[in-house]
Amino acid sequence: MRLVSIRCSMATVARCAAAAAALLPFAAAQAQSSSAPSAPSATGSDWRYALSVYGYFPSLSGAGSTPTSPGGPTIDVNAGSIVDALKFTFMGSFGANNGRYGFFTDLIYLDLGGSKQGYRDFTINQAPISGNTSANVDWDLKGVLWTLGGEYRVSDDPRLNLNLLAGTRMFSLKPRLRWNIQGDLGPIGAASRAGEAETSEVLWDAIVGAKGRYALGDSGRWNVPFYVDVGAGQSQLTWQAGVGLSYAYSWGEITGMWRYVSYDMKSGSSVEDLRFSGPMVGATWRW
Repeated sequence: MRLVSIRCSMATVARCAAAAAALLPFAAAQAQSSSAPSAPSATGSDWRYALSVYGYFPSLSGAGSTPTSPGGPTIDVNAGSIVDALKFTFMGSFGANNGRYGFFTDLIYLDLGGSKQGYRDFTINQAPISGNTSANVDWDLKGVLWTLGGEYRVSDDPRLNLNLLAGTRMFSLKPRLRWNIQGDLGPIGAASRAGEAETSEVLWDAIVGAKGRYALGDSGRWNVPFYVDVGAGQSQLTWQAGVGLSYAYSWGEITGMWRYVSYDMKSGSSVEDLRFSGPMVGATWRW
């Protein structure tokens, strides 16, 4: 038996990823960073709470690898030209603060995939394929992004609200590739011309950063929310940043942001570097 490693460059995954990508703690962060001073809730407690739902529509690039059988060459695939369908996703966040202190958590589940017939955008052992070689491929990805963190407010100026944060982010991925290759495969034997491979990986990283908002005008209705974090651990480096515009109502707020997320993986990871960026729109309810 030989080892076939599938390398997937995910350029289009995030368009499906309301996912992907994934929004992480932005909606909860915005709710907790209200430009108005904290006040007791309707229950008489000093704690204020926020629940957010949102959509995220990014573009994505990156790479991943899926081992299948022992020994053998590799097949390198551009998954960005394969994935074209979002099967299911769930995205939500929750946060709370008590004056200067607070916490937030955010969860995204995604299930996406796609298939191509007569596909030629791949290499064998990173070498070009011959002119008569093509493949039928199916690529699917199930994943979870979960962030949990605490925050401390360092500025509560009527114009500028700024919080420092620290916490952890978990990135769980389960990619699966099915392939059937026709034509000249060079070093790949008949047993490796068709098959299915699935891997799973869970990464935990510590993160630190800052978030807040800048008020536009004296009414406090319009605000510019912002967020940035950086971290490492089981990934080599991960960071994200976002900025947008929000409008406040008596029940909460509507927010639009542009967000960028980056993952640099360590050597030997089943998923290589990932980058995704794009717009997000969300609603936050506060009590």
